[in-house]
Amino acid sequence: MVEADKTSGHAGLAHAATLRELHARRHSLIACARELLSGGSQGSVLVEIALVLPMLLAVLTAICAFGVAFNNALSLTSAVGLGAQQLQLIRTTTSDPCADTLSAIKAAAPSLQGSSINLSITMNGTTVTGSSCSGDQSDLVAGGPVTVSATYACALPIYGTTFSKACQLSAKVTEYEY
Repeated sequence: MVEADKTSGHAGLAHAATLRELHARRHSLIACARELLSGGSQGSVLVEIALVLPMLLAVLTAICAFGVAFNNALSLTSAVGLGAQQLQLIRTTTSDPCADTLSAIKAAAPSLQGSSINLSITMNGTTVTGSSCSGDQSDLVAGGPVTVSATYACALPIYGTTFSKACQLSAKVTEYEY
């Protein structure tokens, strides 16, 4: 009988330990369920990122697109200035001032598409547009100003959509011969 009491005593202790573990598990499961149902902060961060990230990427894309357009504007302005200087230098030796000026502009701005550059030159009050003006070199008089204007229809591809009509850059430089 003593043996039976010992066995039942050990069995009782094991049973009590099992009950405590079950109670602890139940208590932890209830705590987890309460936290999930009470709207813990674990999922709110993910929701905030899902809401903010598209707007952040749109702003970043707009900044990059503006940077490309600004770079194109600087390249065009610099190239037009170089083209006007080149025209002043070759004013007495050129047979086609527009073609020579346009070649100088294209060489000075290799990042721009040459076919998208529209040129306008004012020599001695006469405005000539186009890529060739052979025969108009007589308008290049000594001491007279030369104005070179160029427009560039830049293309801004953003996520597969090209906004070419929205981006029209222009530059104008007047060179004087002293």
